[in-house]
Amino acid sequence: MLRSLDIRDILIIERLELDFGPGLNVLTGETGAGKSILLDCLGFVLGWRGRAELARRGADQGEVTAVFDLPRDHPARAVLDEAGIPVSDELILRRVNARDGRKTAWINDRRASGDVLRQVSASLVELHGQQDDGGLLNERGHRALLDAFAGHDDLLGAVRTGWKARAQAARKLEAARIALAEVKQEEEFLRHAVTELDALDPKPGEEAELDAQRRLMQGAAKIREDVARAFSALGPEGAEGAMRDADRWLQGAADRAEGRLDAPLEALERAFLELGEAAQGVEEALDALDFDPRALEACEERLFAIRALARKHGVLPDELGSFAEGLREKLAALDAGEEGIGTLEADLKSAGAAYDKAAAALSAARQEAAIRLDEAMAGELAPLKMERAVFETRLSAGEPGPEGTDSVAFTVATNPGAPAGPLNKIASGGELSRFLLALKVVLSRGADTLTMIFDEIDRGVGGATADAVGRRLARLAEGAQVLVVTHSPQVAARGATHFRVAKSVSEGMTTSEVRALAEAERTDEIARMISGAEVTAAARAAAQDLLKG
Repeated sequence: MLRSLDIRDILIIERLELDFGPGLNVLTGETGAGKSILLDCLGFVLGWRGRAELARRGADQGEVTAVFDLPRDHPARAVLDEAGIPVSDELILRRVNARDGRKTAWINDRRASGDVLRQVSASLVELHGQQDDGGLLNERGHRALLDAFAGHDDLLGAVRTGWKARAQAARKLEAARIALAEVKQEEEFLRHAVTELDALDPKPGEEAELDAQRRLMQGAAKIREDVARAFSALGPEGAEGAMRDADRWLQGAADRAEGRLDAPLEALERAFLELGEAAQGVEEALDALDFDPRALEACEERLFAIRALARKHGVLPDELGSFAEGLREKLAALDAGEEGIGTLEADLKSAGAAYDKAAAALSAARQEAAIRLDEAMAGELAPLKMERAVFETRLSAGEPGPEGTDSVAFTVATNPGAPAGPLNKIASGGELSRFLLALKVVLSRGADTLTMIFDEIDRGVGGATADAVGRRLARLAEGAQVLVVTHSPQVAARGATHFRVAKSVSEGMTTSEVRALAEAERTDEIARMISGAEVTAAARAAAQDLLKG
């Protein structure tokens, strides 16, 4: 609900503070007093398209602040959350228009872009008038309005789910067909490559192992001769033999050496042990260095084959195995491709049938709702002195989509036998106002989150018809806040809060003022609306009768 509006230095308004109430708020005043300017100011702070220059002459900038009450379930909260703007039970919109034309907006003291401001305002305020180009006259929105009236969210949800499933099935089928076509183009390469890879059967880590073996065998050929010489030098013909001769000679002399040879003999015994370990290690190394030259040739041949295949396919040697698996999967897809395409085609057909069934159920529900909507409109039009007019909700086949297969259009025929057509092309100005009001009353039941503004929607009507308009606006305001700009005393008398707009000139400067009227002042204002500039006693009595309802 719009709680207050603060305007400073906008057009011919110097300073204005307005507090709005729940229910029906009416704005009256003489023609040219500035009622439309008030709506311009509200539209400006809401981010609507409007005049480029709004700052009052002589002021550096113009500023408008609007304060809304925001219930916890209000849809504006989701927009604010997504924009990262703090949310509370009070929403403050402020927008400034500088003298140079620059416009700056804040939402709860956070800078906000025009797009975010318009998204928020779309969930706060709805404007209706004879040029209702963004609402009920826009045929593109008629289907959504009919669905909201019908309240069949479950059927609509089923259609959306079915459309999504059908679209997913179609995408999978198309992707499979494209993939199959691509694989067929490289079938010969795939089969040759897989045969070649399967024949070689490279293993992860094998290239590094082969490279190490190759280097070892290449090095062995160079060092084995020296190792063999060393082994011979350590053996019986070398160091071992000389040491045994020395041990034998010393053992023979030890008995006569008075113990002087005991220590050397012990050291020699230790040397025999160390020499044995050295000879054993050299022998083992010699065995390890012993290889078949054909093994080196085989190692190099496989190593080079692996590396060549890796270069050919542009992968690392260790990735050849996974690369081959990928090629096998492509071949498997190719071999089973036609069968897979058939399965996906069956899936798409099944999803399409499910969507068609859900869409048919939704269409039937819309047909039934259209009849109820037309009946409800007939009930609203009769009191508005349009009992001869025919409102018809027409359903026709449209392009299938997530909202079903129906196109919906609201049409009217203002006289029996006259051709029906779109609202804005068939109805005159006064008739259009009444059609829009009736339609809004029917469609807006329970819509209590929006502040609805009706700009002179009663233009061109009077008497009993104007009274019917007032009664419907009041009834509409029972579930929502309504602001109406009116020249009709019958409508003004229905207001719960009444504002009078007046223009004055002081020192050559024209200003517009708006103030809330007390009960006695309302009588005078409605009397002025009845009789004109001179308020008569009869007009005042008539005004009092209107206020009594």
